[in-house]
Amino acid sequence: MRGSEPDSRDPAGGSTRIHVVSDVHGNTEALARAGDGADALICLGDLVLFLDYADHSRGIFPDLFGEENADRIVALRTARRYDEARAFGRELWAGRDRSAEILGAVRKQYAELFAAFPAPTYATYGNVDVPDLWPEYALPGTTVLDGERVEIGGRVFGFVGGGLKTPMNTPYEISDEEYAAKVEALGPVDVLCSHIPPEVPELTYDTVARRFERGSRALLEAIRATRPRYALFGHVHQPLVRRMRIGTTECVNVGHFASTGTPWALTW
Repeated sequence: MRGSEPDSRDPAGGSTRIHVVSDVHGNTEALARAGDGADALICLGDLVLFLDYADHSRGIFPDLFGEENADRIVALRTARRYDEARAFGRELWAGRDRSAEILGAVRKQYAELFAAFPAPTYATYGNVDVPDLWPEYALPGTTVLDGERVEIGGRVFGFVGGGLKTPMNTPYEISDEEYAAKVEALGPVDVLCSHIPPEVPELTYDTVARRFERGSRALLEAIRATRPRYALFGHVHQPLVRRMRIGTTECVNVGHFASTGTPWALTW
């Protein structure tokens, strides 16, 4: 088994081709094409677009509060002034039903995004996703996995969804202990699939946001102990290093699909 860039071909004539995406963030149009030429699509989460940091006019937040307020919230968060950002958010939400409005907007995005998944798709949650809603929108042909394994083309893939606790307080952040339990439940796999990367500085540092995102120590320990052939993930949109080896495991950030519209390919 080997990894390749999306438009490369296996010179040995590999019979199985998997496309992998992460951080879709509302890019429904490209998602509908992501499985073209592949035997299956894997999605590593973050379907929802709450706020596009590159284009502040896009996402749930500007739809509700306008681009000017989106500019301000991005500026506060980028400056790591999280307390001020939360206080500003509370001002905007005063007198409004936050949960109902956000869930309504998420439902609208999920209806479009899940309809765009090809069959078969194997998907896990990102930190901005709302897992409780996925059963309503996952169509036949889409398999949702979290702390679970599946065989694809004779290889075992393990999936771990969600993120770890941060000051951003996104919808699906869980404790280190809960996350580690899901990783442990997988056991040895050929390909370890997660939304967040293992806890390695080169893989967790975002060069545009100029900060370290949270990576998982449990994932790193599992890679060292069980030595999967690949560890695939997303979450860090502009990583310092996109690809590196830990022992015999090739660790790959499959890319920020929202901006590239291009899946990463795995063939064997």
